[in-house]
Amino acid sequence: MLKRLFDLVSAGLVLVLLFPVLTVIALAIVLDSKGGIFYRQTRVGKNGKTFRLYKFRTMRPNSDKLQITVGHRDPRVTKIGYLLRKYKLDEFPQLLNILKGEMSVVGPRPEVPKYVELYTPEQREVLSVRPGLTDYASLKFVDESELLAESDNPEQTYREEIMPAKLKLGREYVEKQSFFTDLKIIFQTLYRIIR
Repeated sequence: MLKRLFDLVSAGLVLVLLFPVLTVIALAIVLDSKGGIFYRQTRVGKNGKTFRLYKFRTMRPNSDKLQITVGHRDPRVTKIGYLLRKYKLDEFPQLLNILKGEMSVVGPRPEVPKYVELYTPEQREVLSVRPGLTDYASLKFVDESELLAESDNPEQTYREEIMPAKLKLGREYVEKQSFFTDLKIIFQTLYRIIR
């Protein structure tokens, strides 16, 4: 109950305080390229229930029709999109997911269904809690797109190397979660973003 109360208060407070900034971001997205302000994607949440995750749109419309590349070479990402991704500003709309009870501030990052289908029974333990905006894996793999950009087969690298490592960290969080652990992860995340 304390965790949920913290989620509601912190998400609501940040949305109110940063409303002018979020409005500027939304305007910049509209001026930078055609398309909507938000990007919605199906993710898997607590107990395997799917939900629509919100992000600020960082790619051009119909990007799914373009060749998929990653890192700085990705031609799908807009100019403002690069900036939003660099400082994790595209993640702010997920505060709405937190208010709706689909996510928490801290918890294992929610994955897309096609990857969740690959989870082992042990790895599915991460689905026993609400997914989060940040966690240990977010801190360790803050430069994930750059790591994938160096791979000859990004999809395989993600499935066989990065995803298992993320899930291991997610399971560690589930086993040792506490309010103070959440605060520690939040402060570490803020430090990584602003440094």
